[in-house]
Amino acid sequence: QVQLVESGGGLVQAGGSLRLSCVASGPTVIINTMGWYRQAPGSQRELVASISNGHATSYTDSAKGRFTISRDNNKNTIYLQMNSLKPEDTAVYYCYALDRFISGRYYWGQGTQVTVSS
Repeated sequence: QVQLVESGGGLVQAGGSLRLSCVASGPTVIINTMGWYRQAPGSQRELVASISNGHATSYTDSAKGRFTISRDNNKNTIYLQMNSLKPEDTAVYYCYALDRFISGRYYWGQGTQVTVSS
């Protein structure tokens, strides 16, 4: 079973930056795409950014130009550098990983809280 552990969340003022990390452990060879979702209170979970094994990236429109996702396959770690943070970025951020062999099989981290004050 793949396990994901996030870190790096916290409280920051609007305009500030945070860097989230997600470390994968277990049978990581089965992992393909990884990325980040977020969920604000009363809202649905939203895909923020993703990165493939080949480092192809994708972002939701609200993250483009402000967030950067990266991946270190040697460390089984992905990162989300978040700049120019806005209060509407406040949410719990969840790391996920997709199983390359089992279609639709997701692995999830426990989530890390990001709070942006105005």
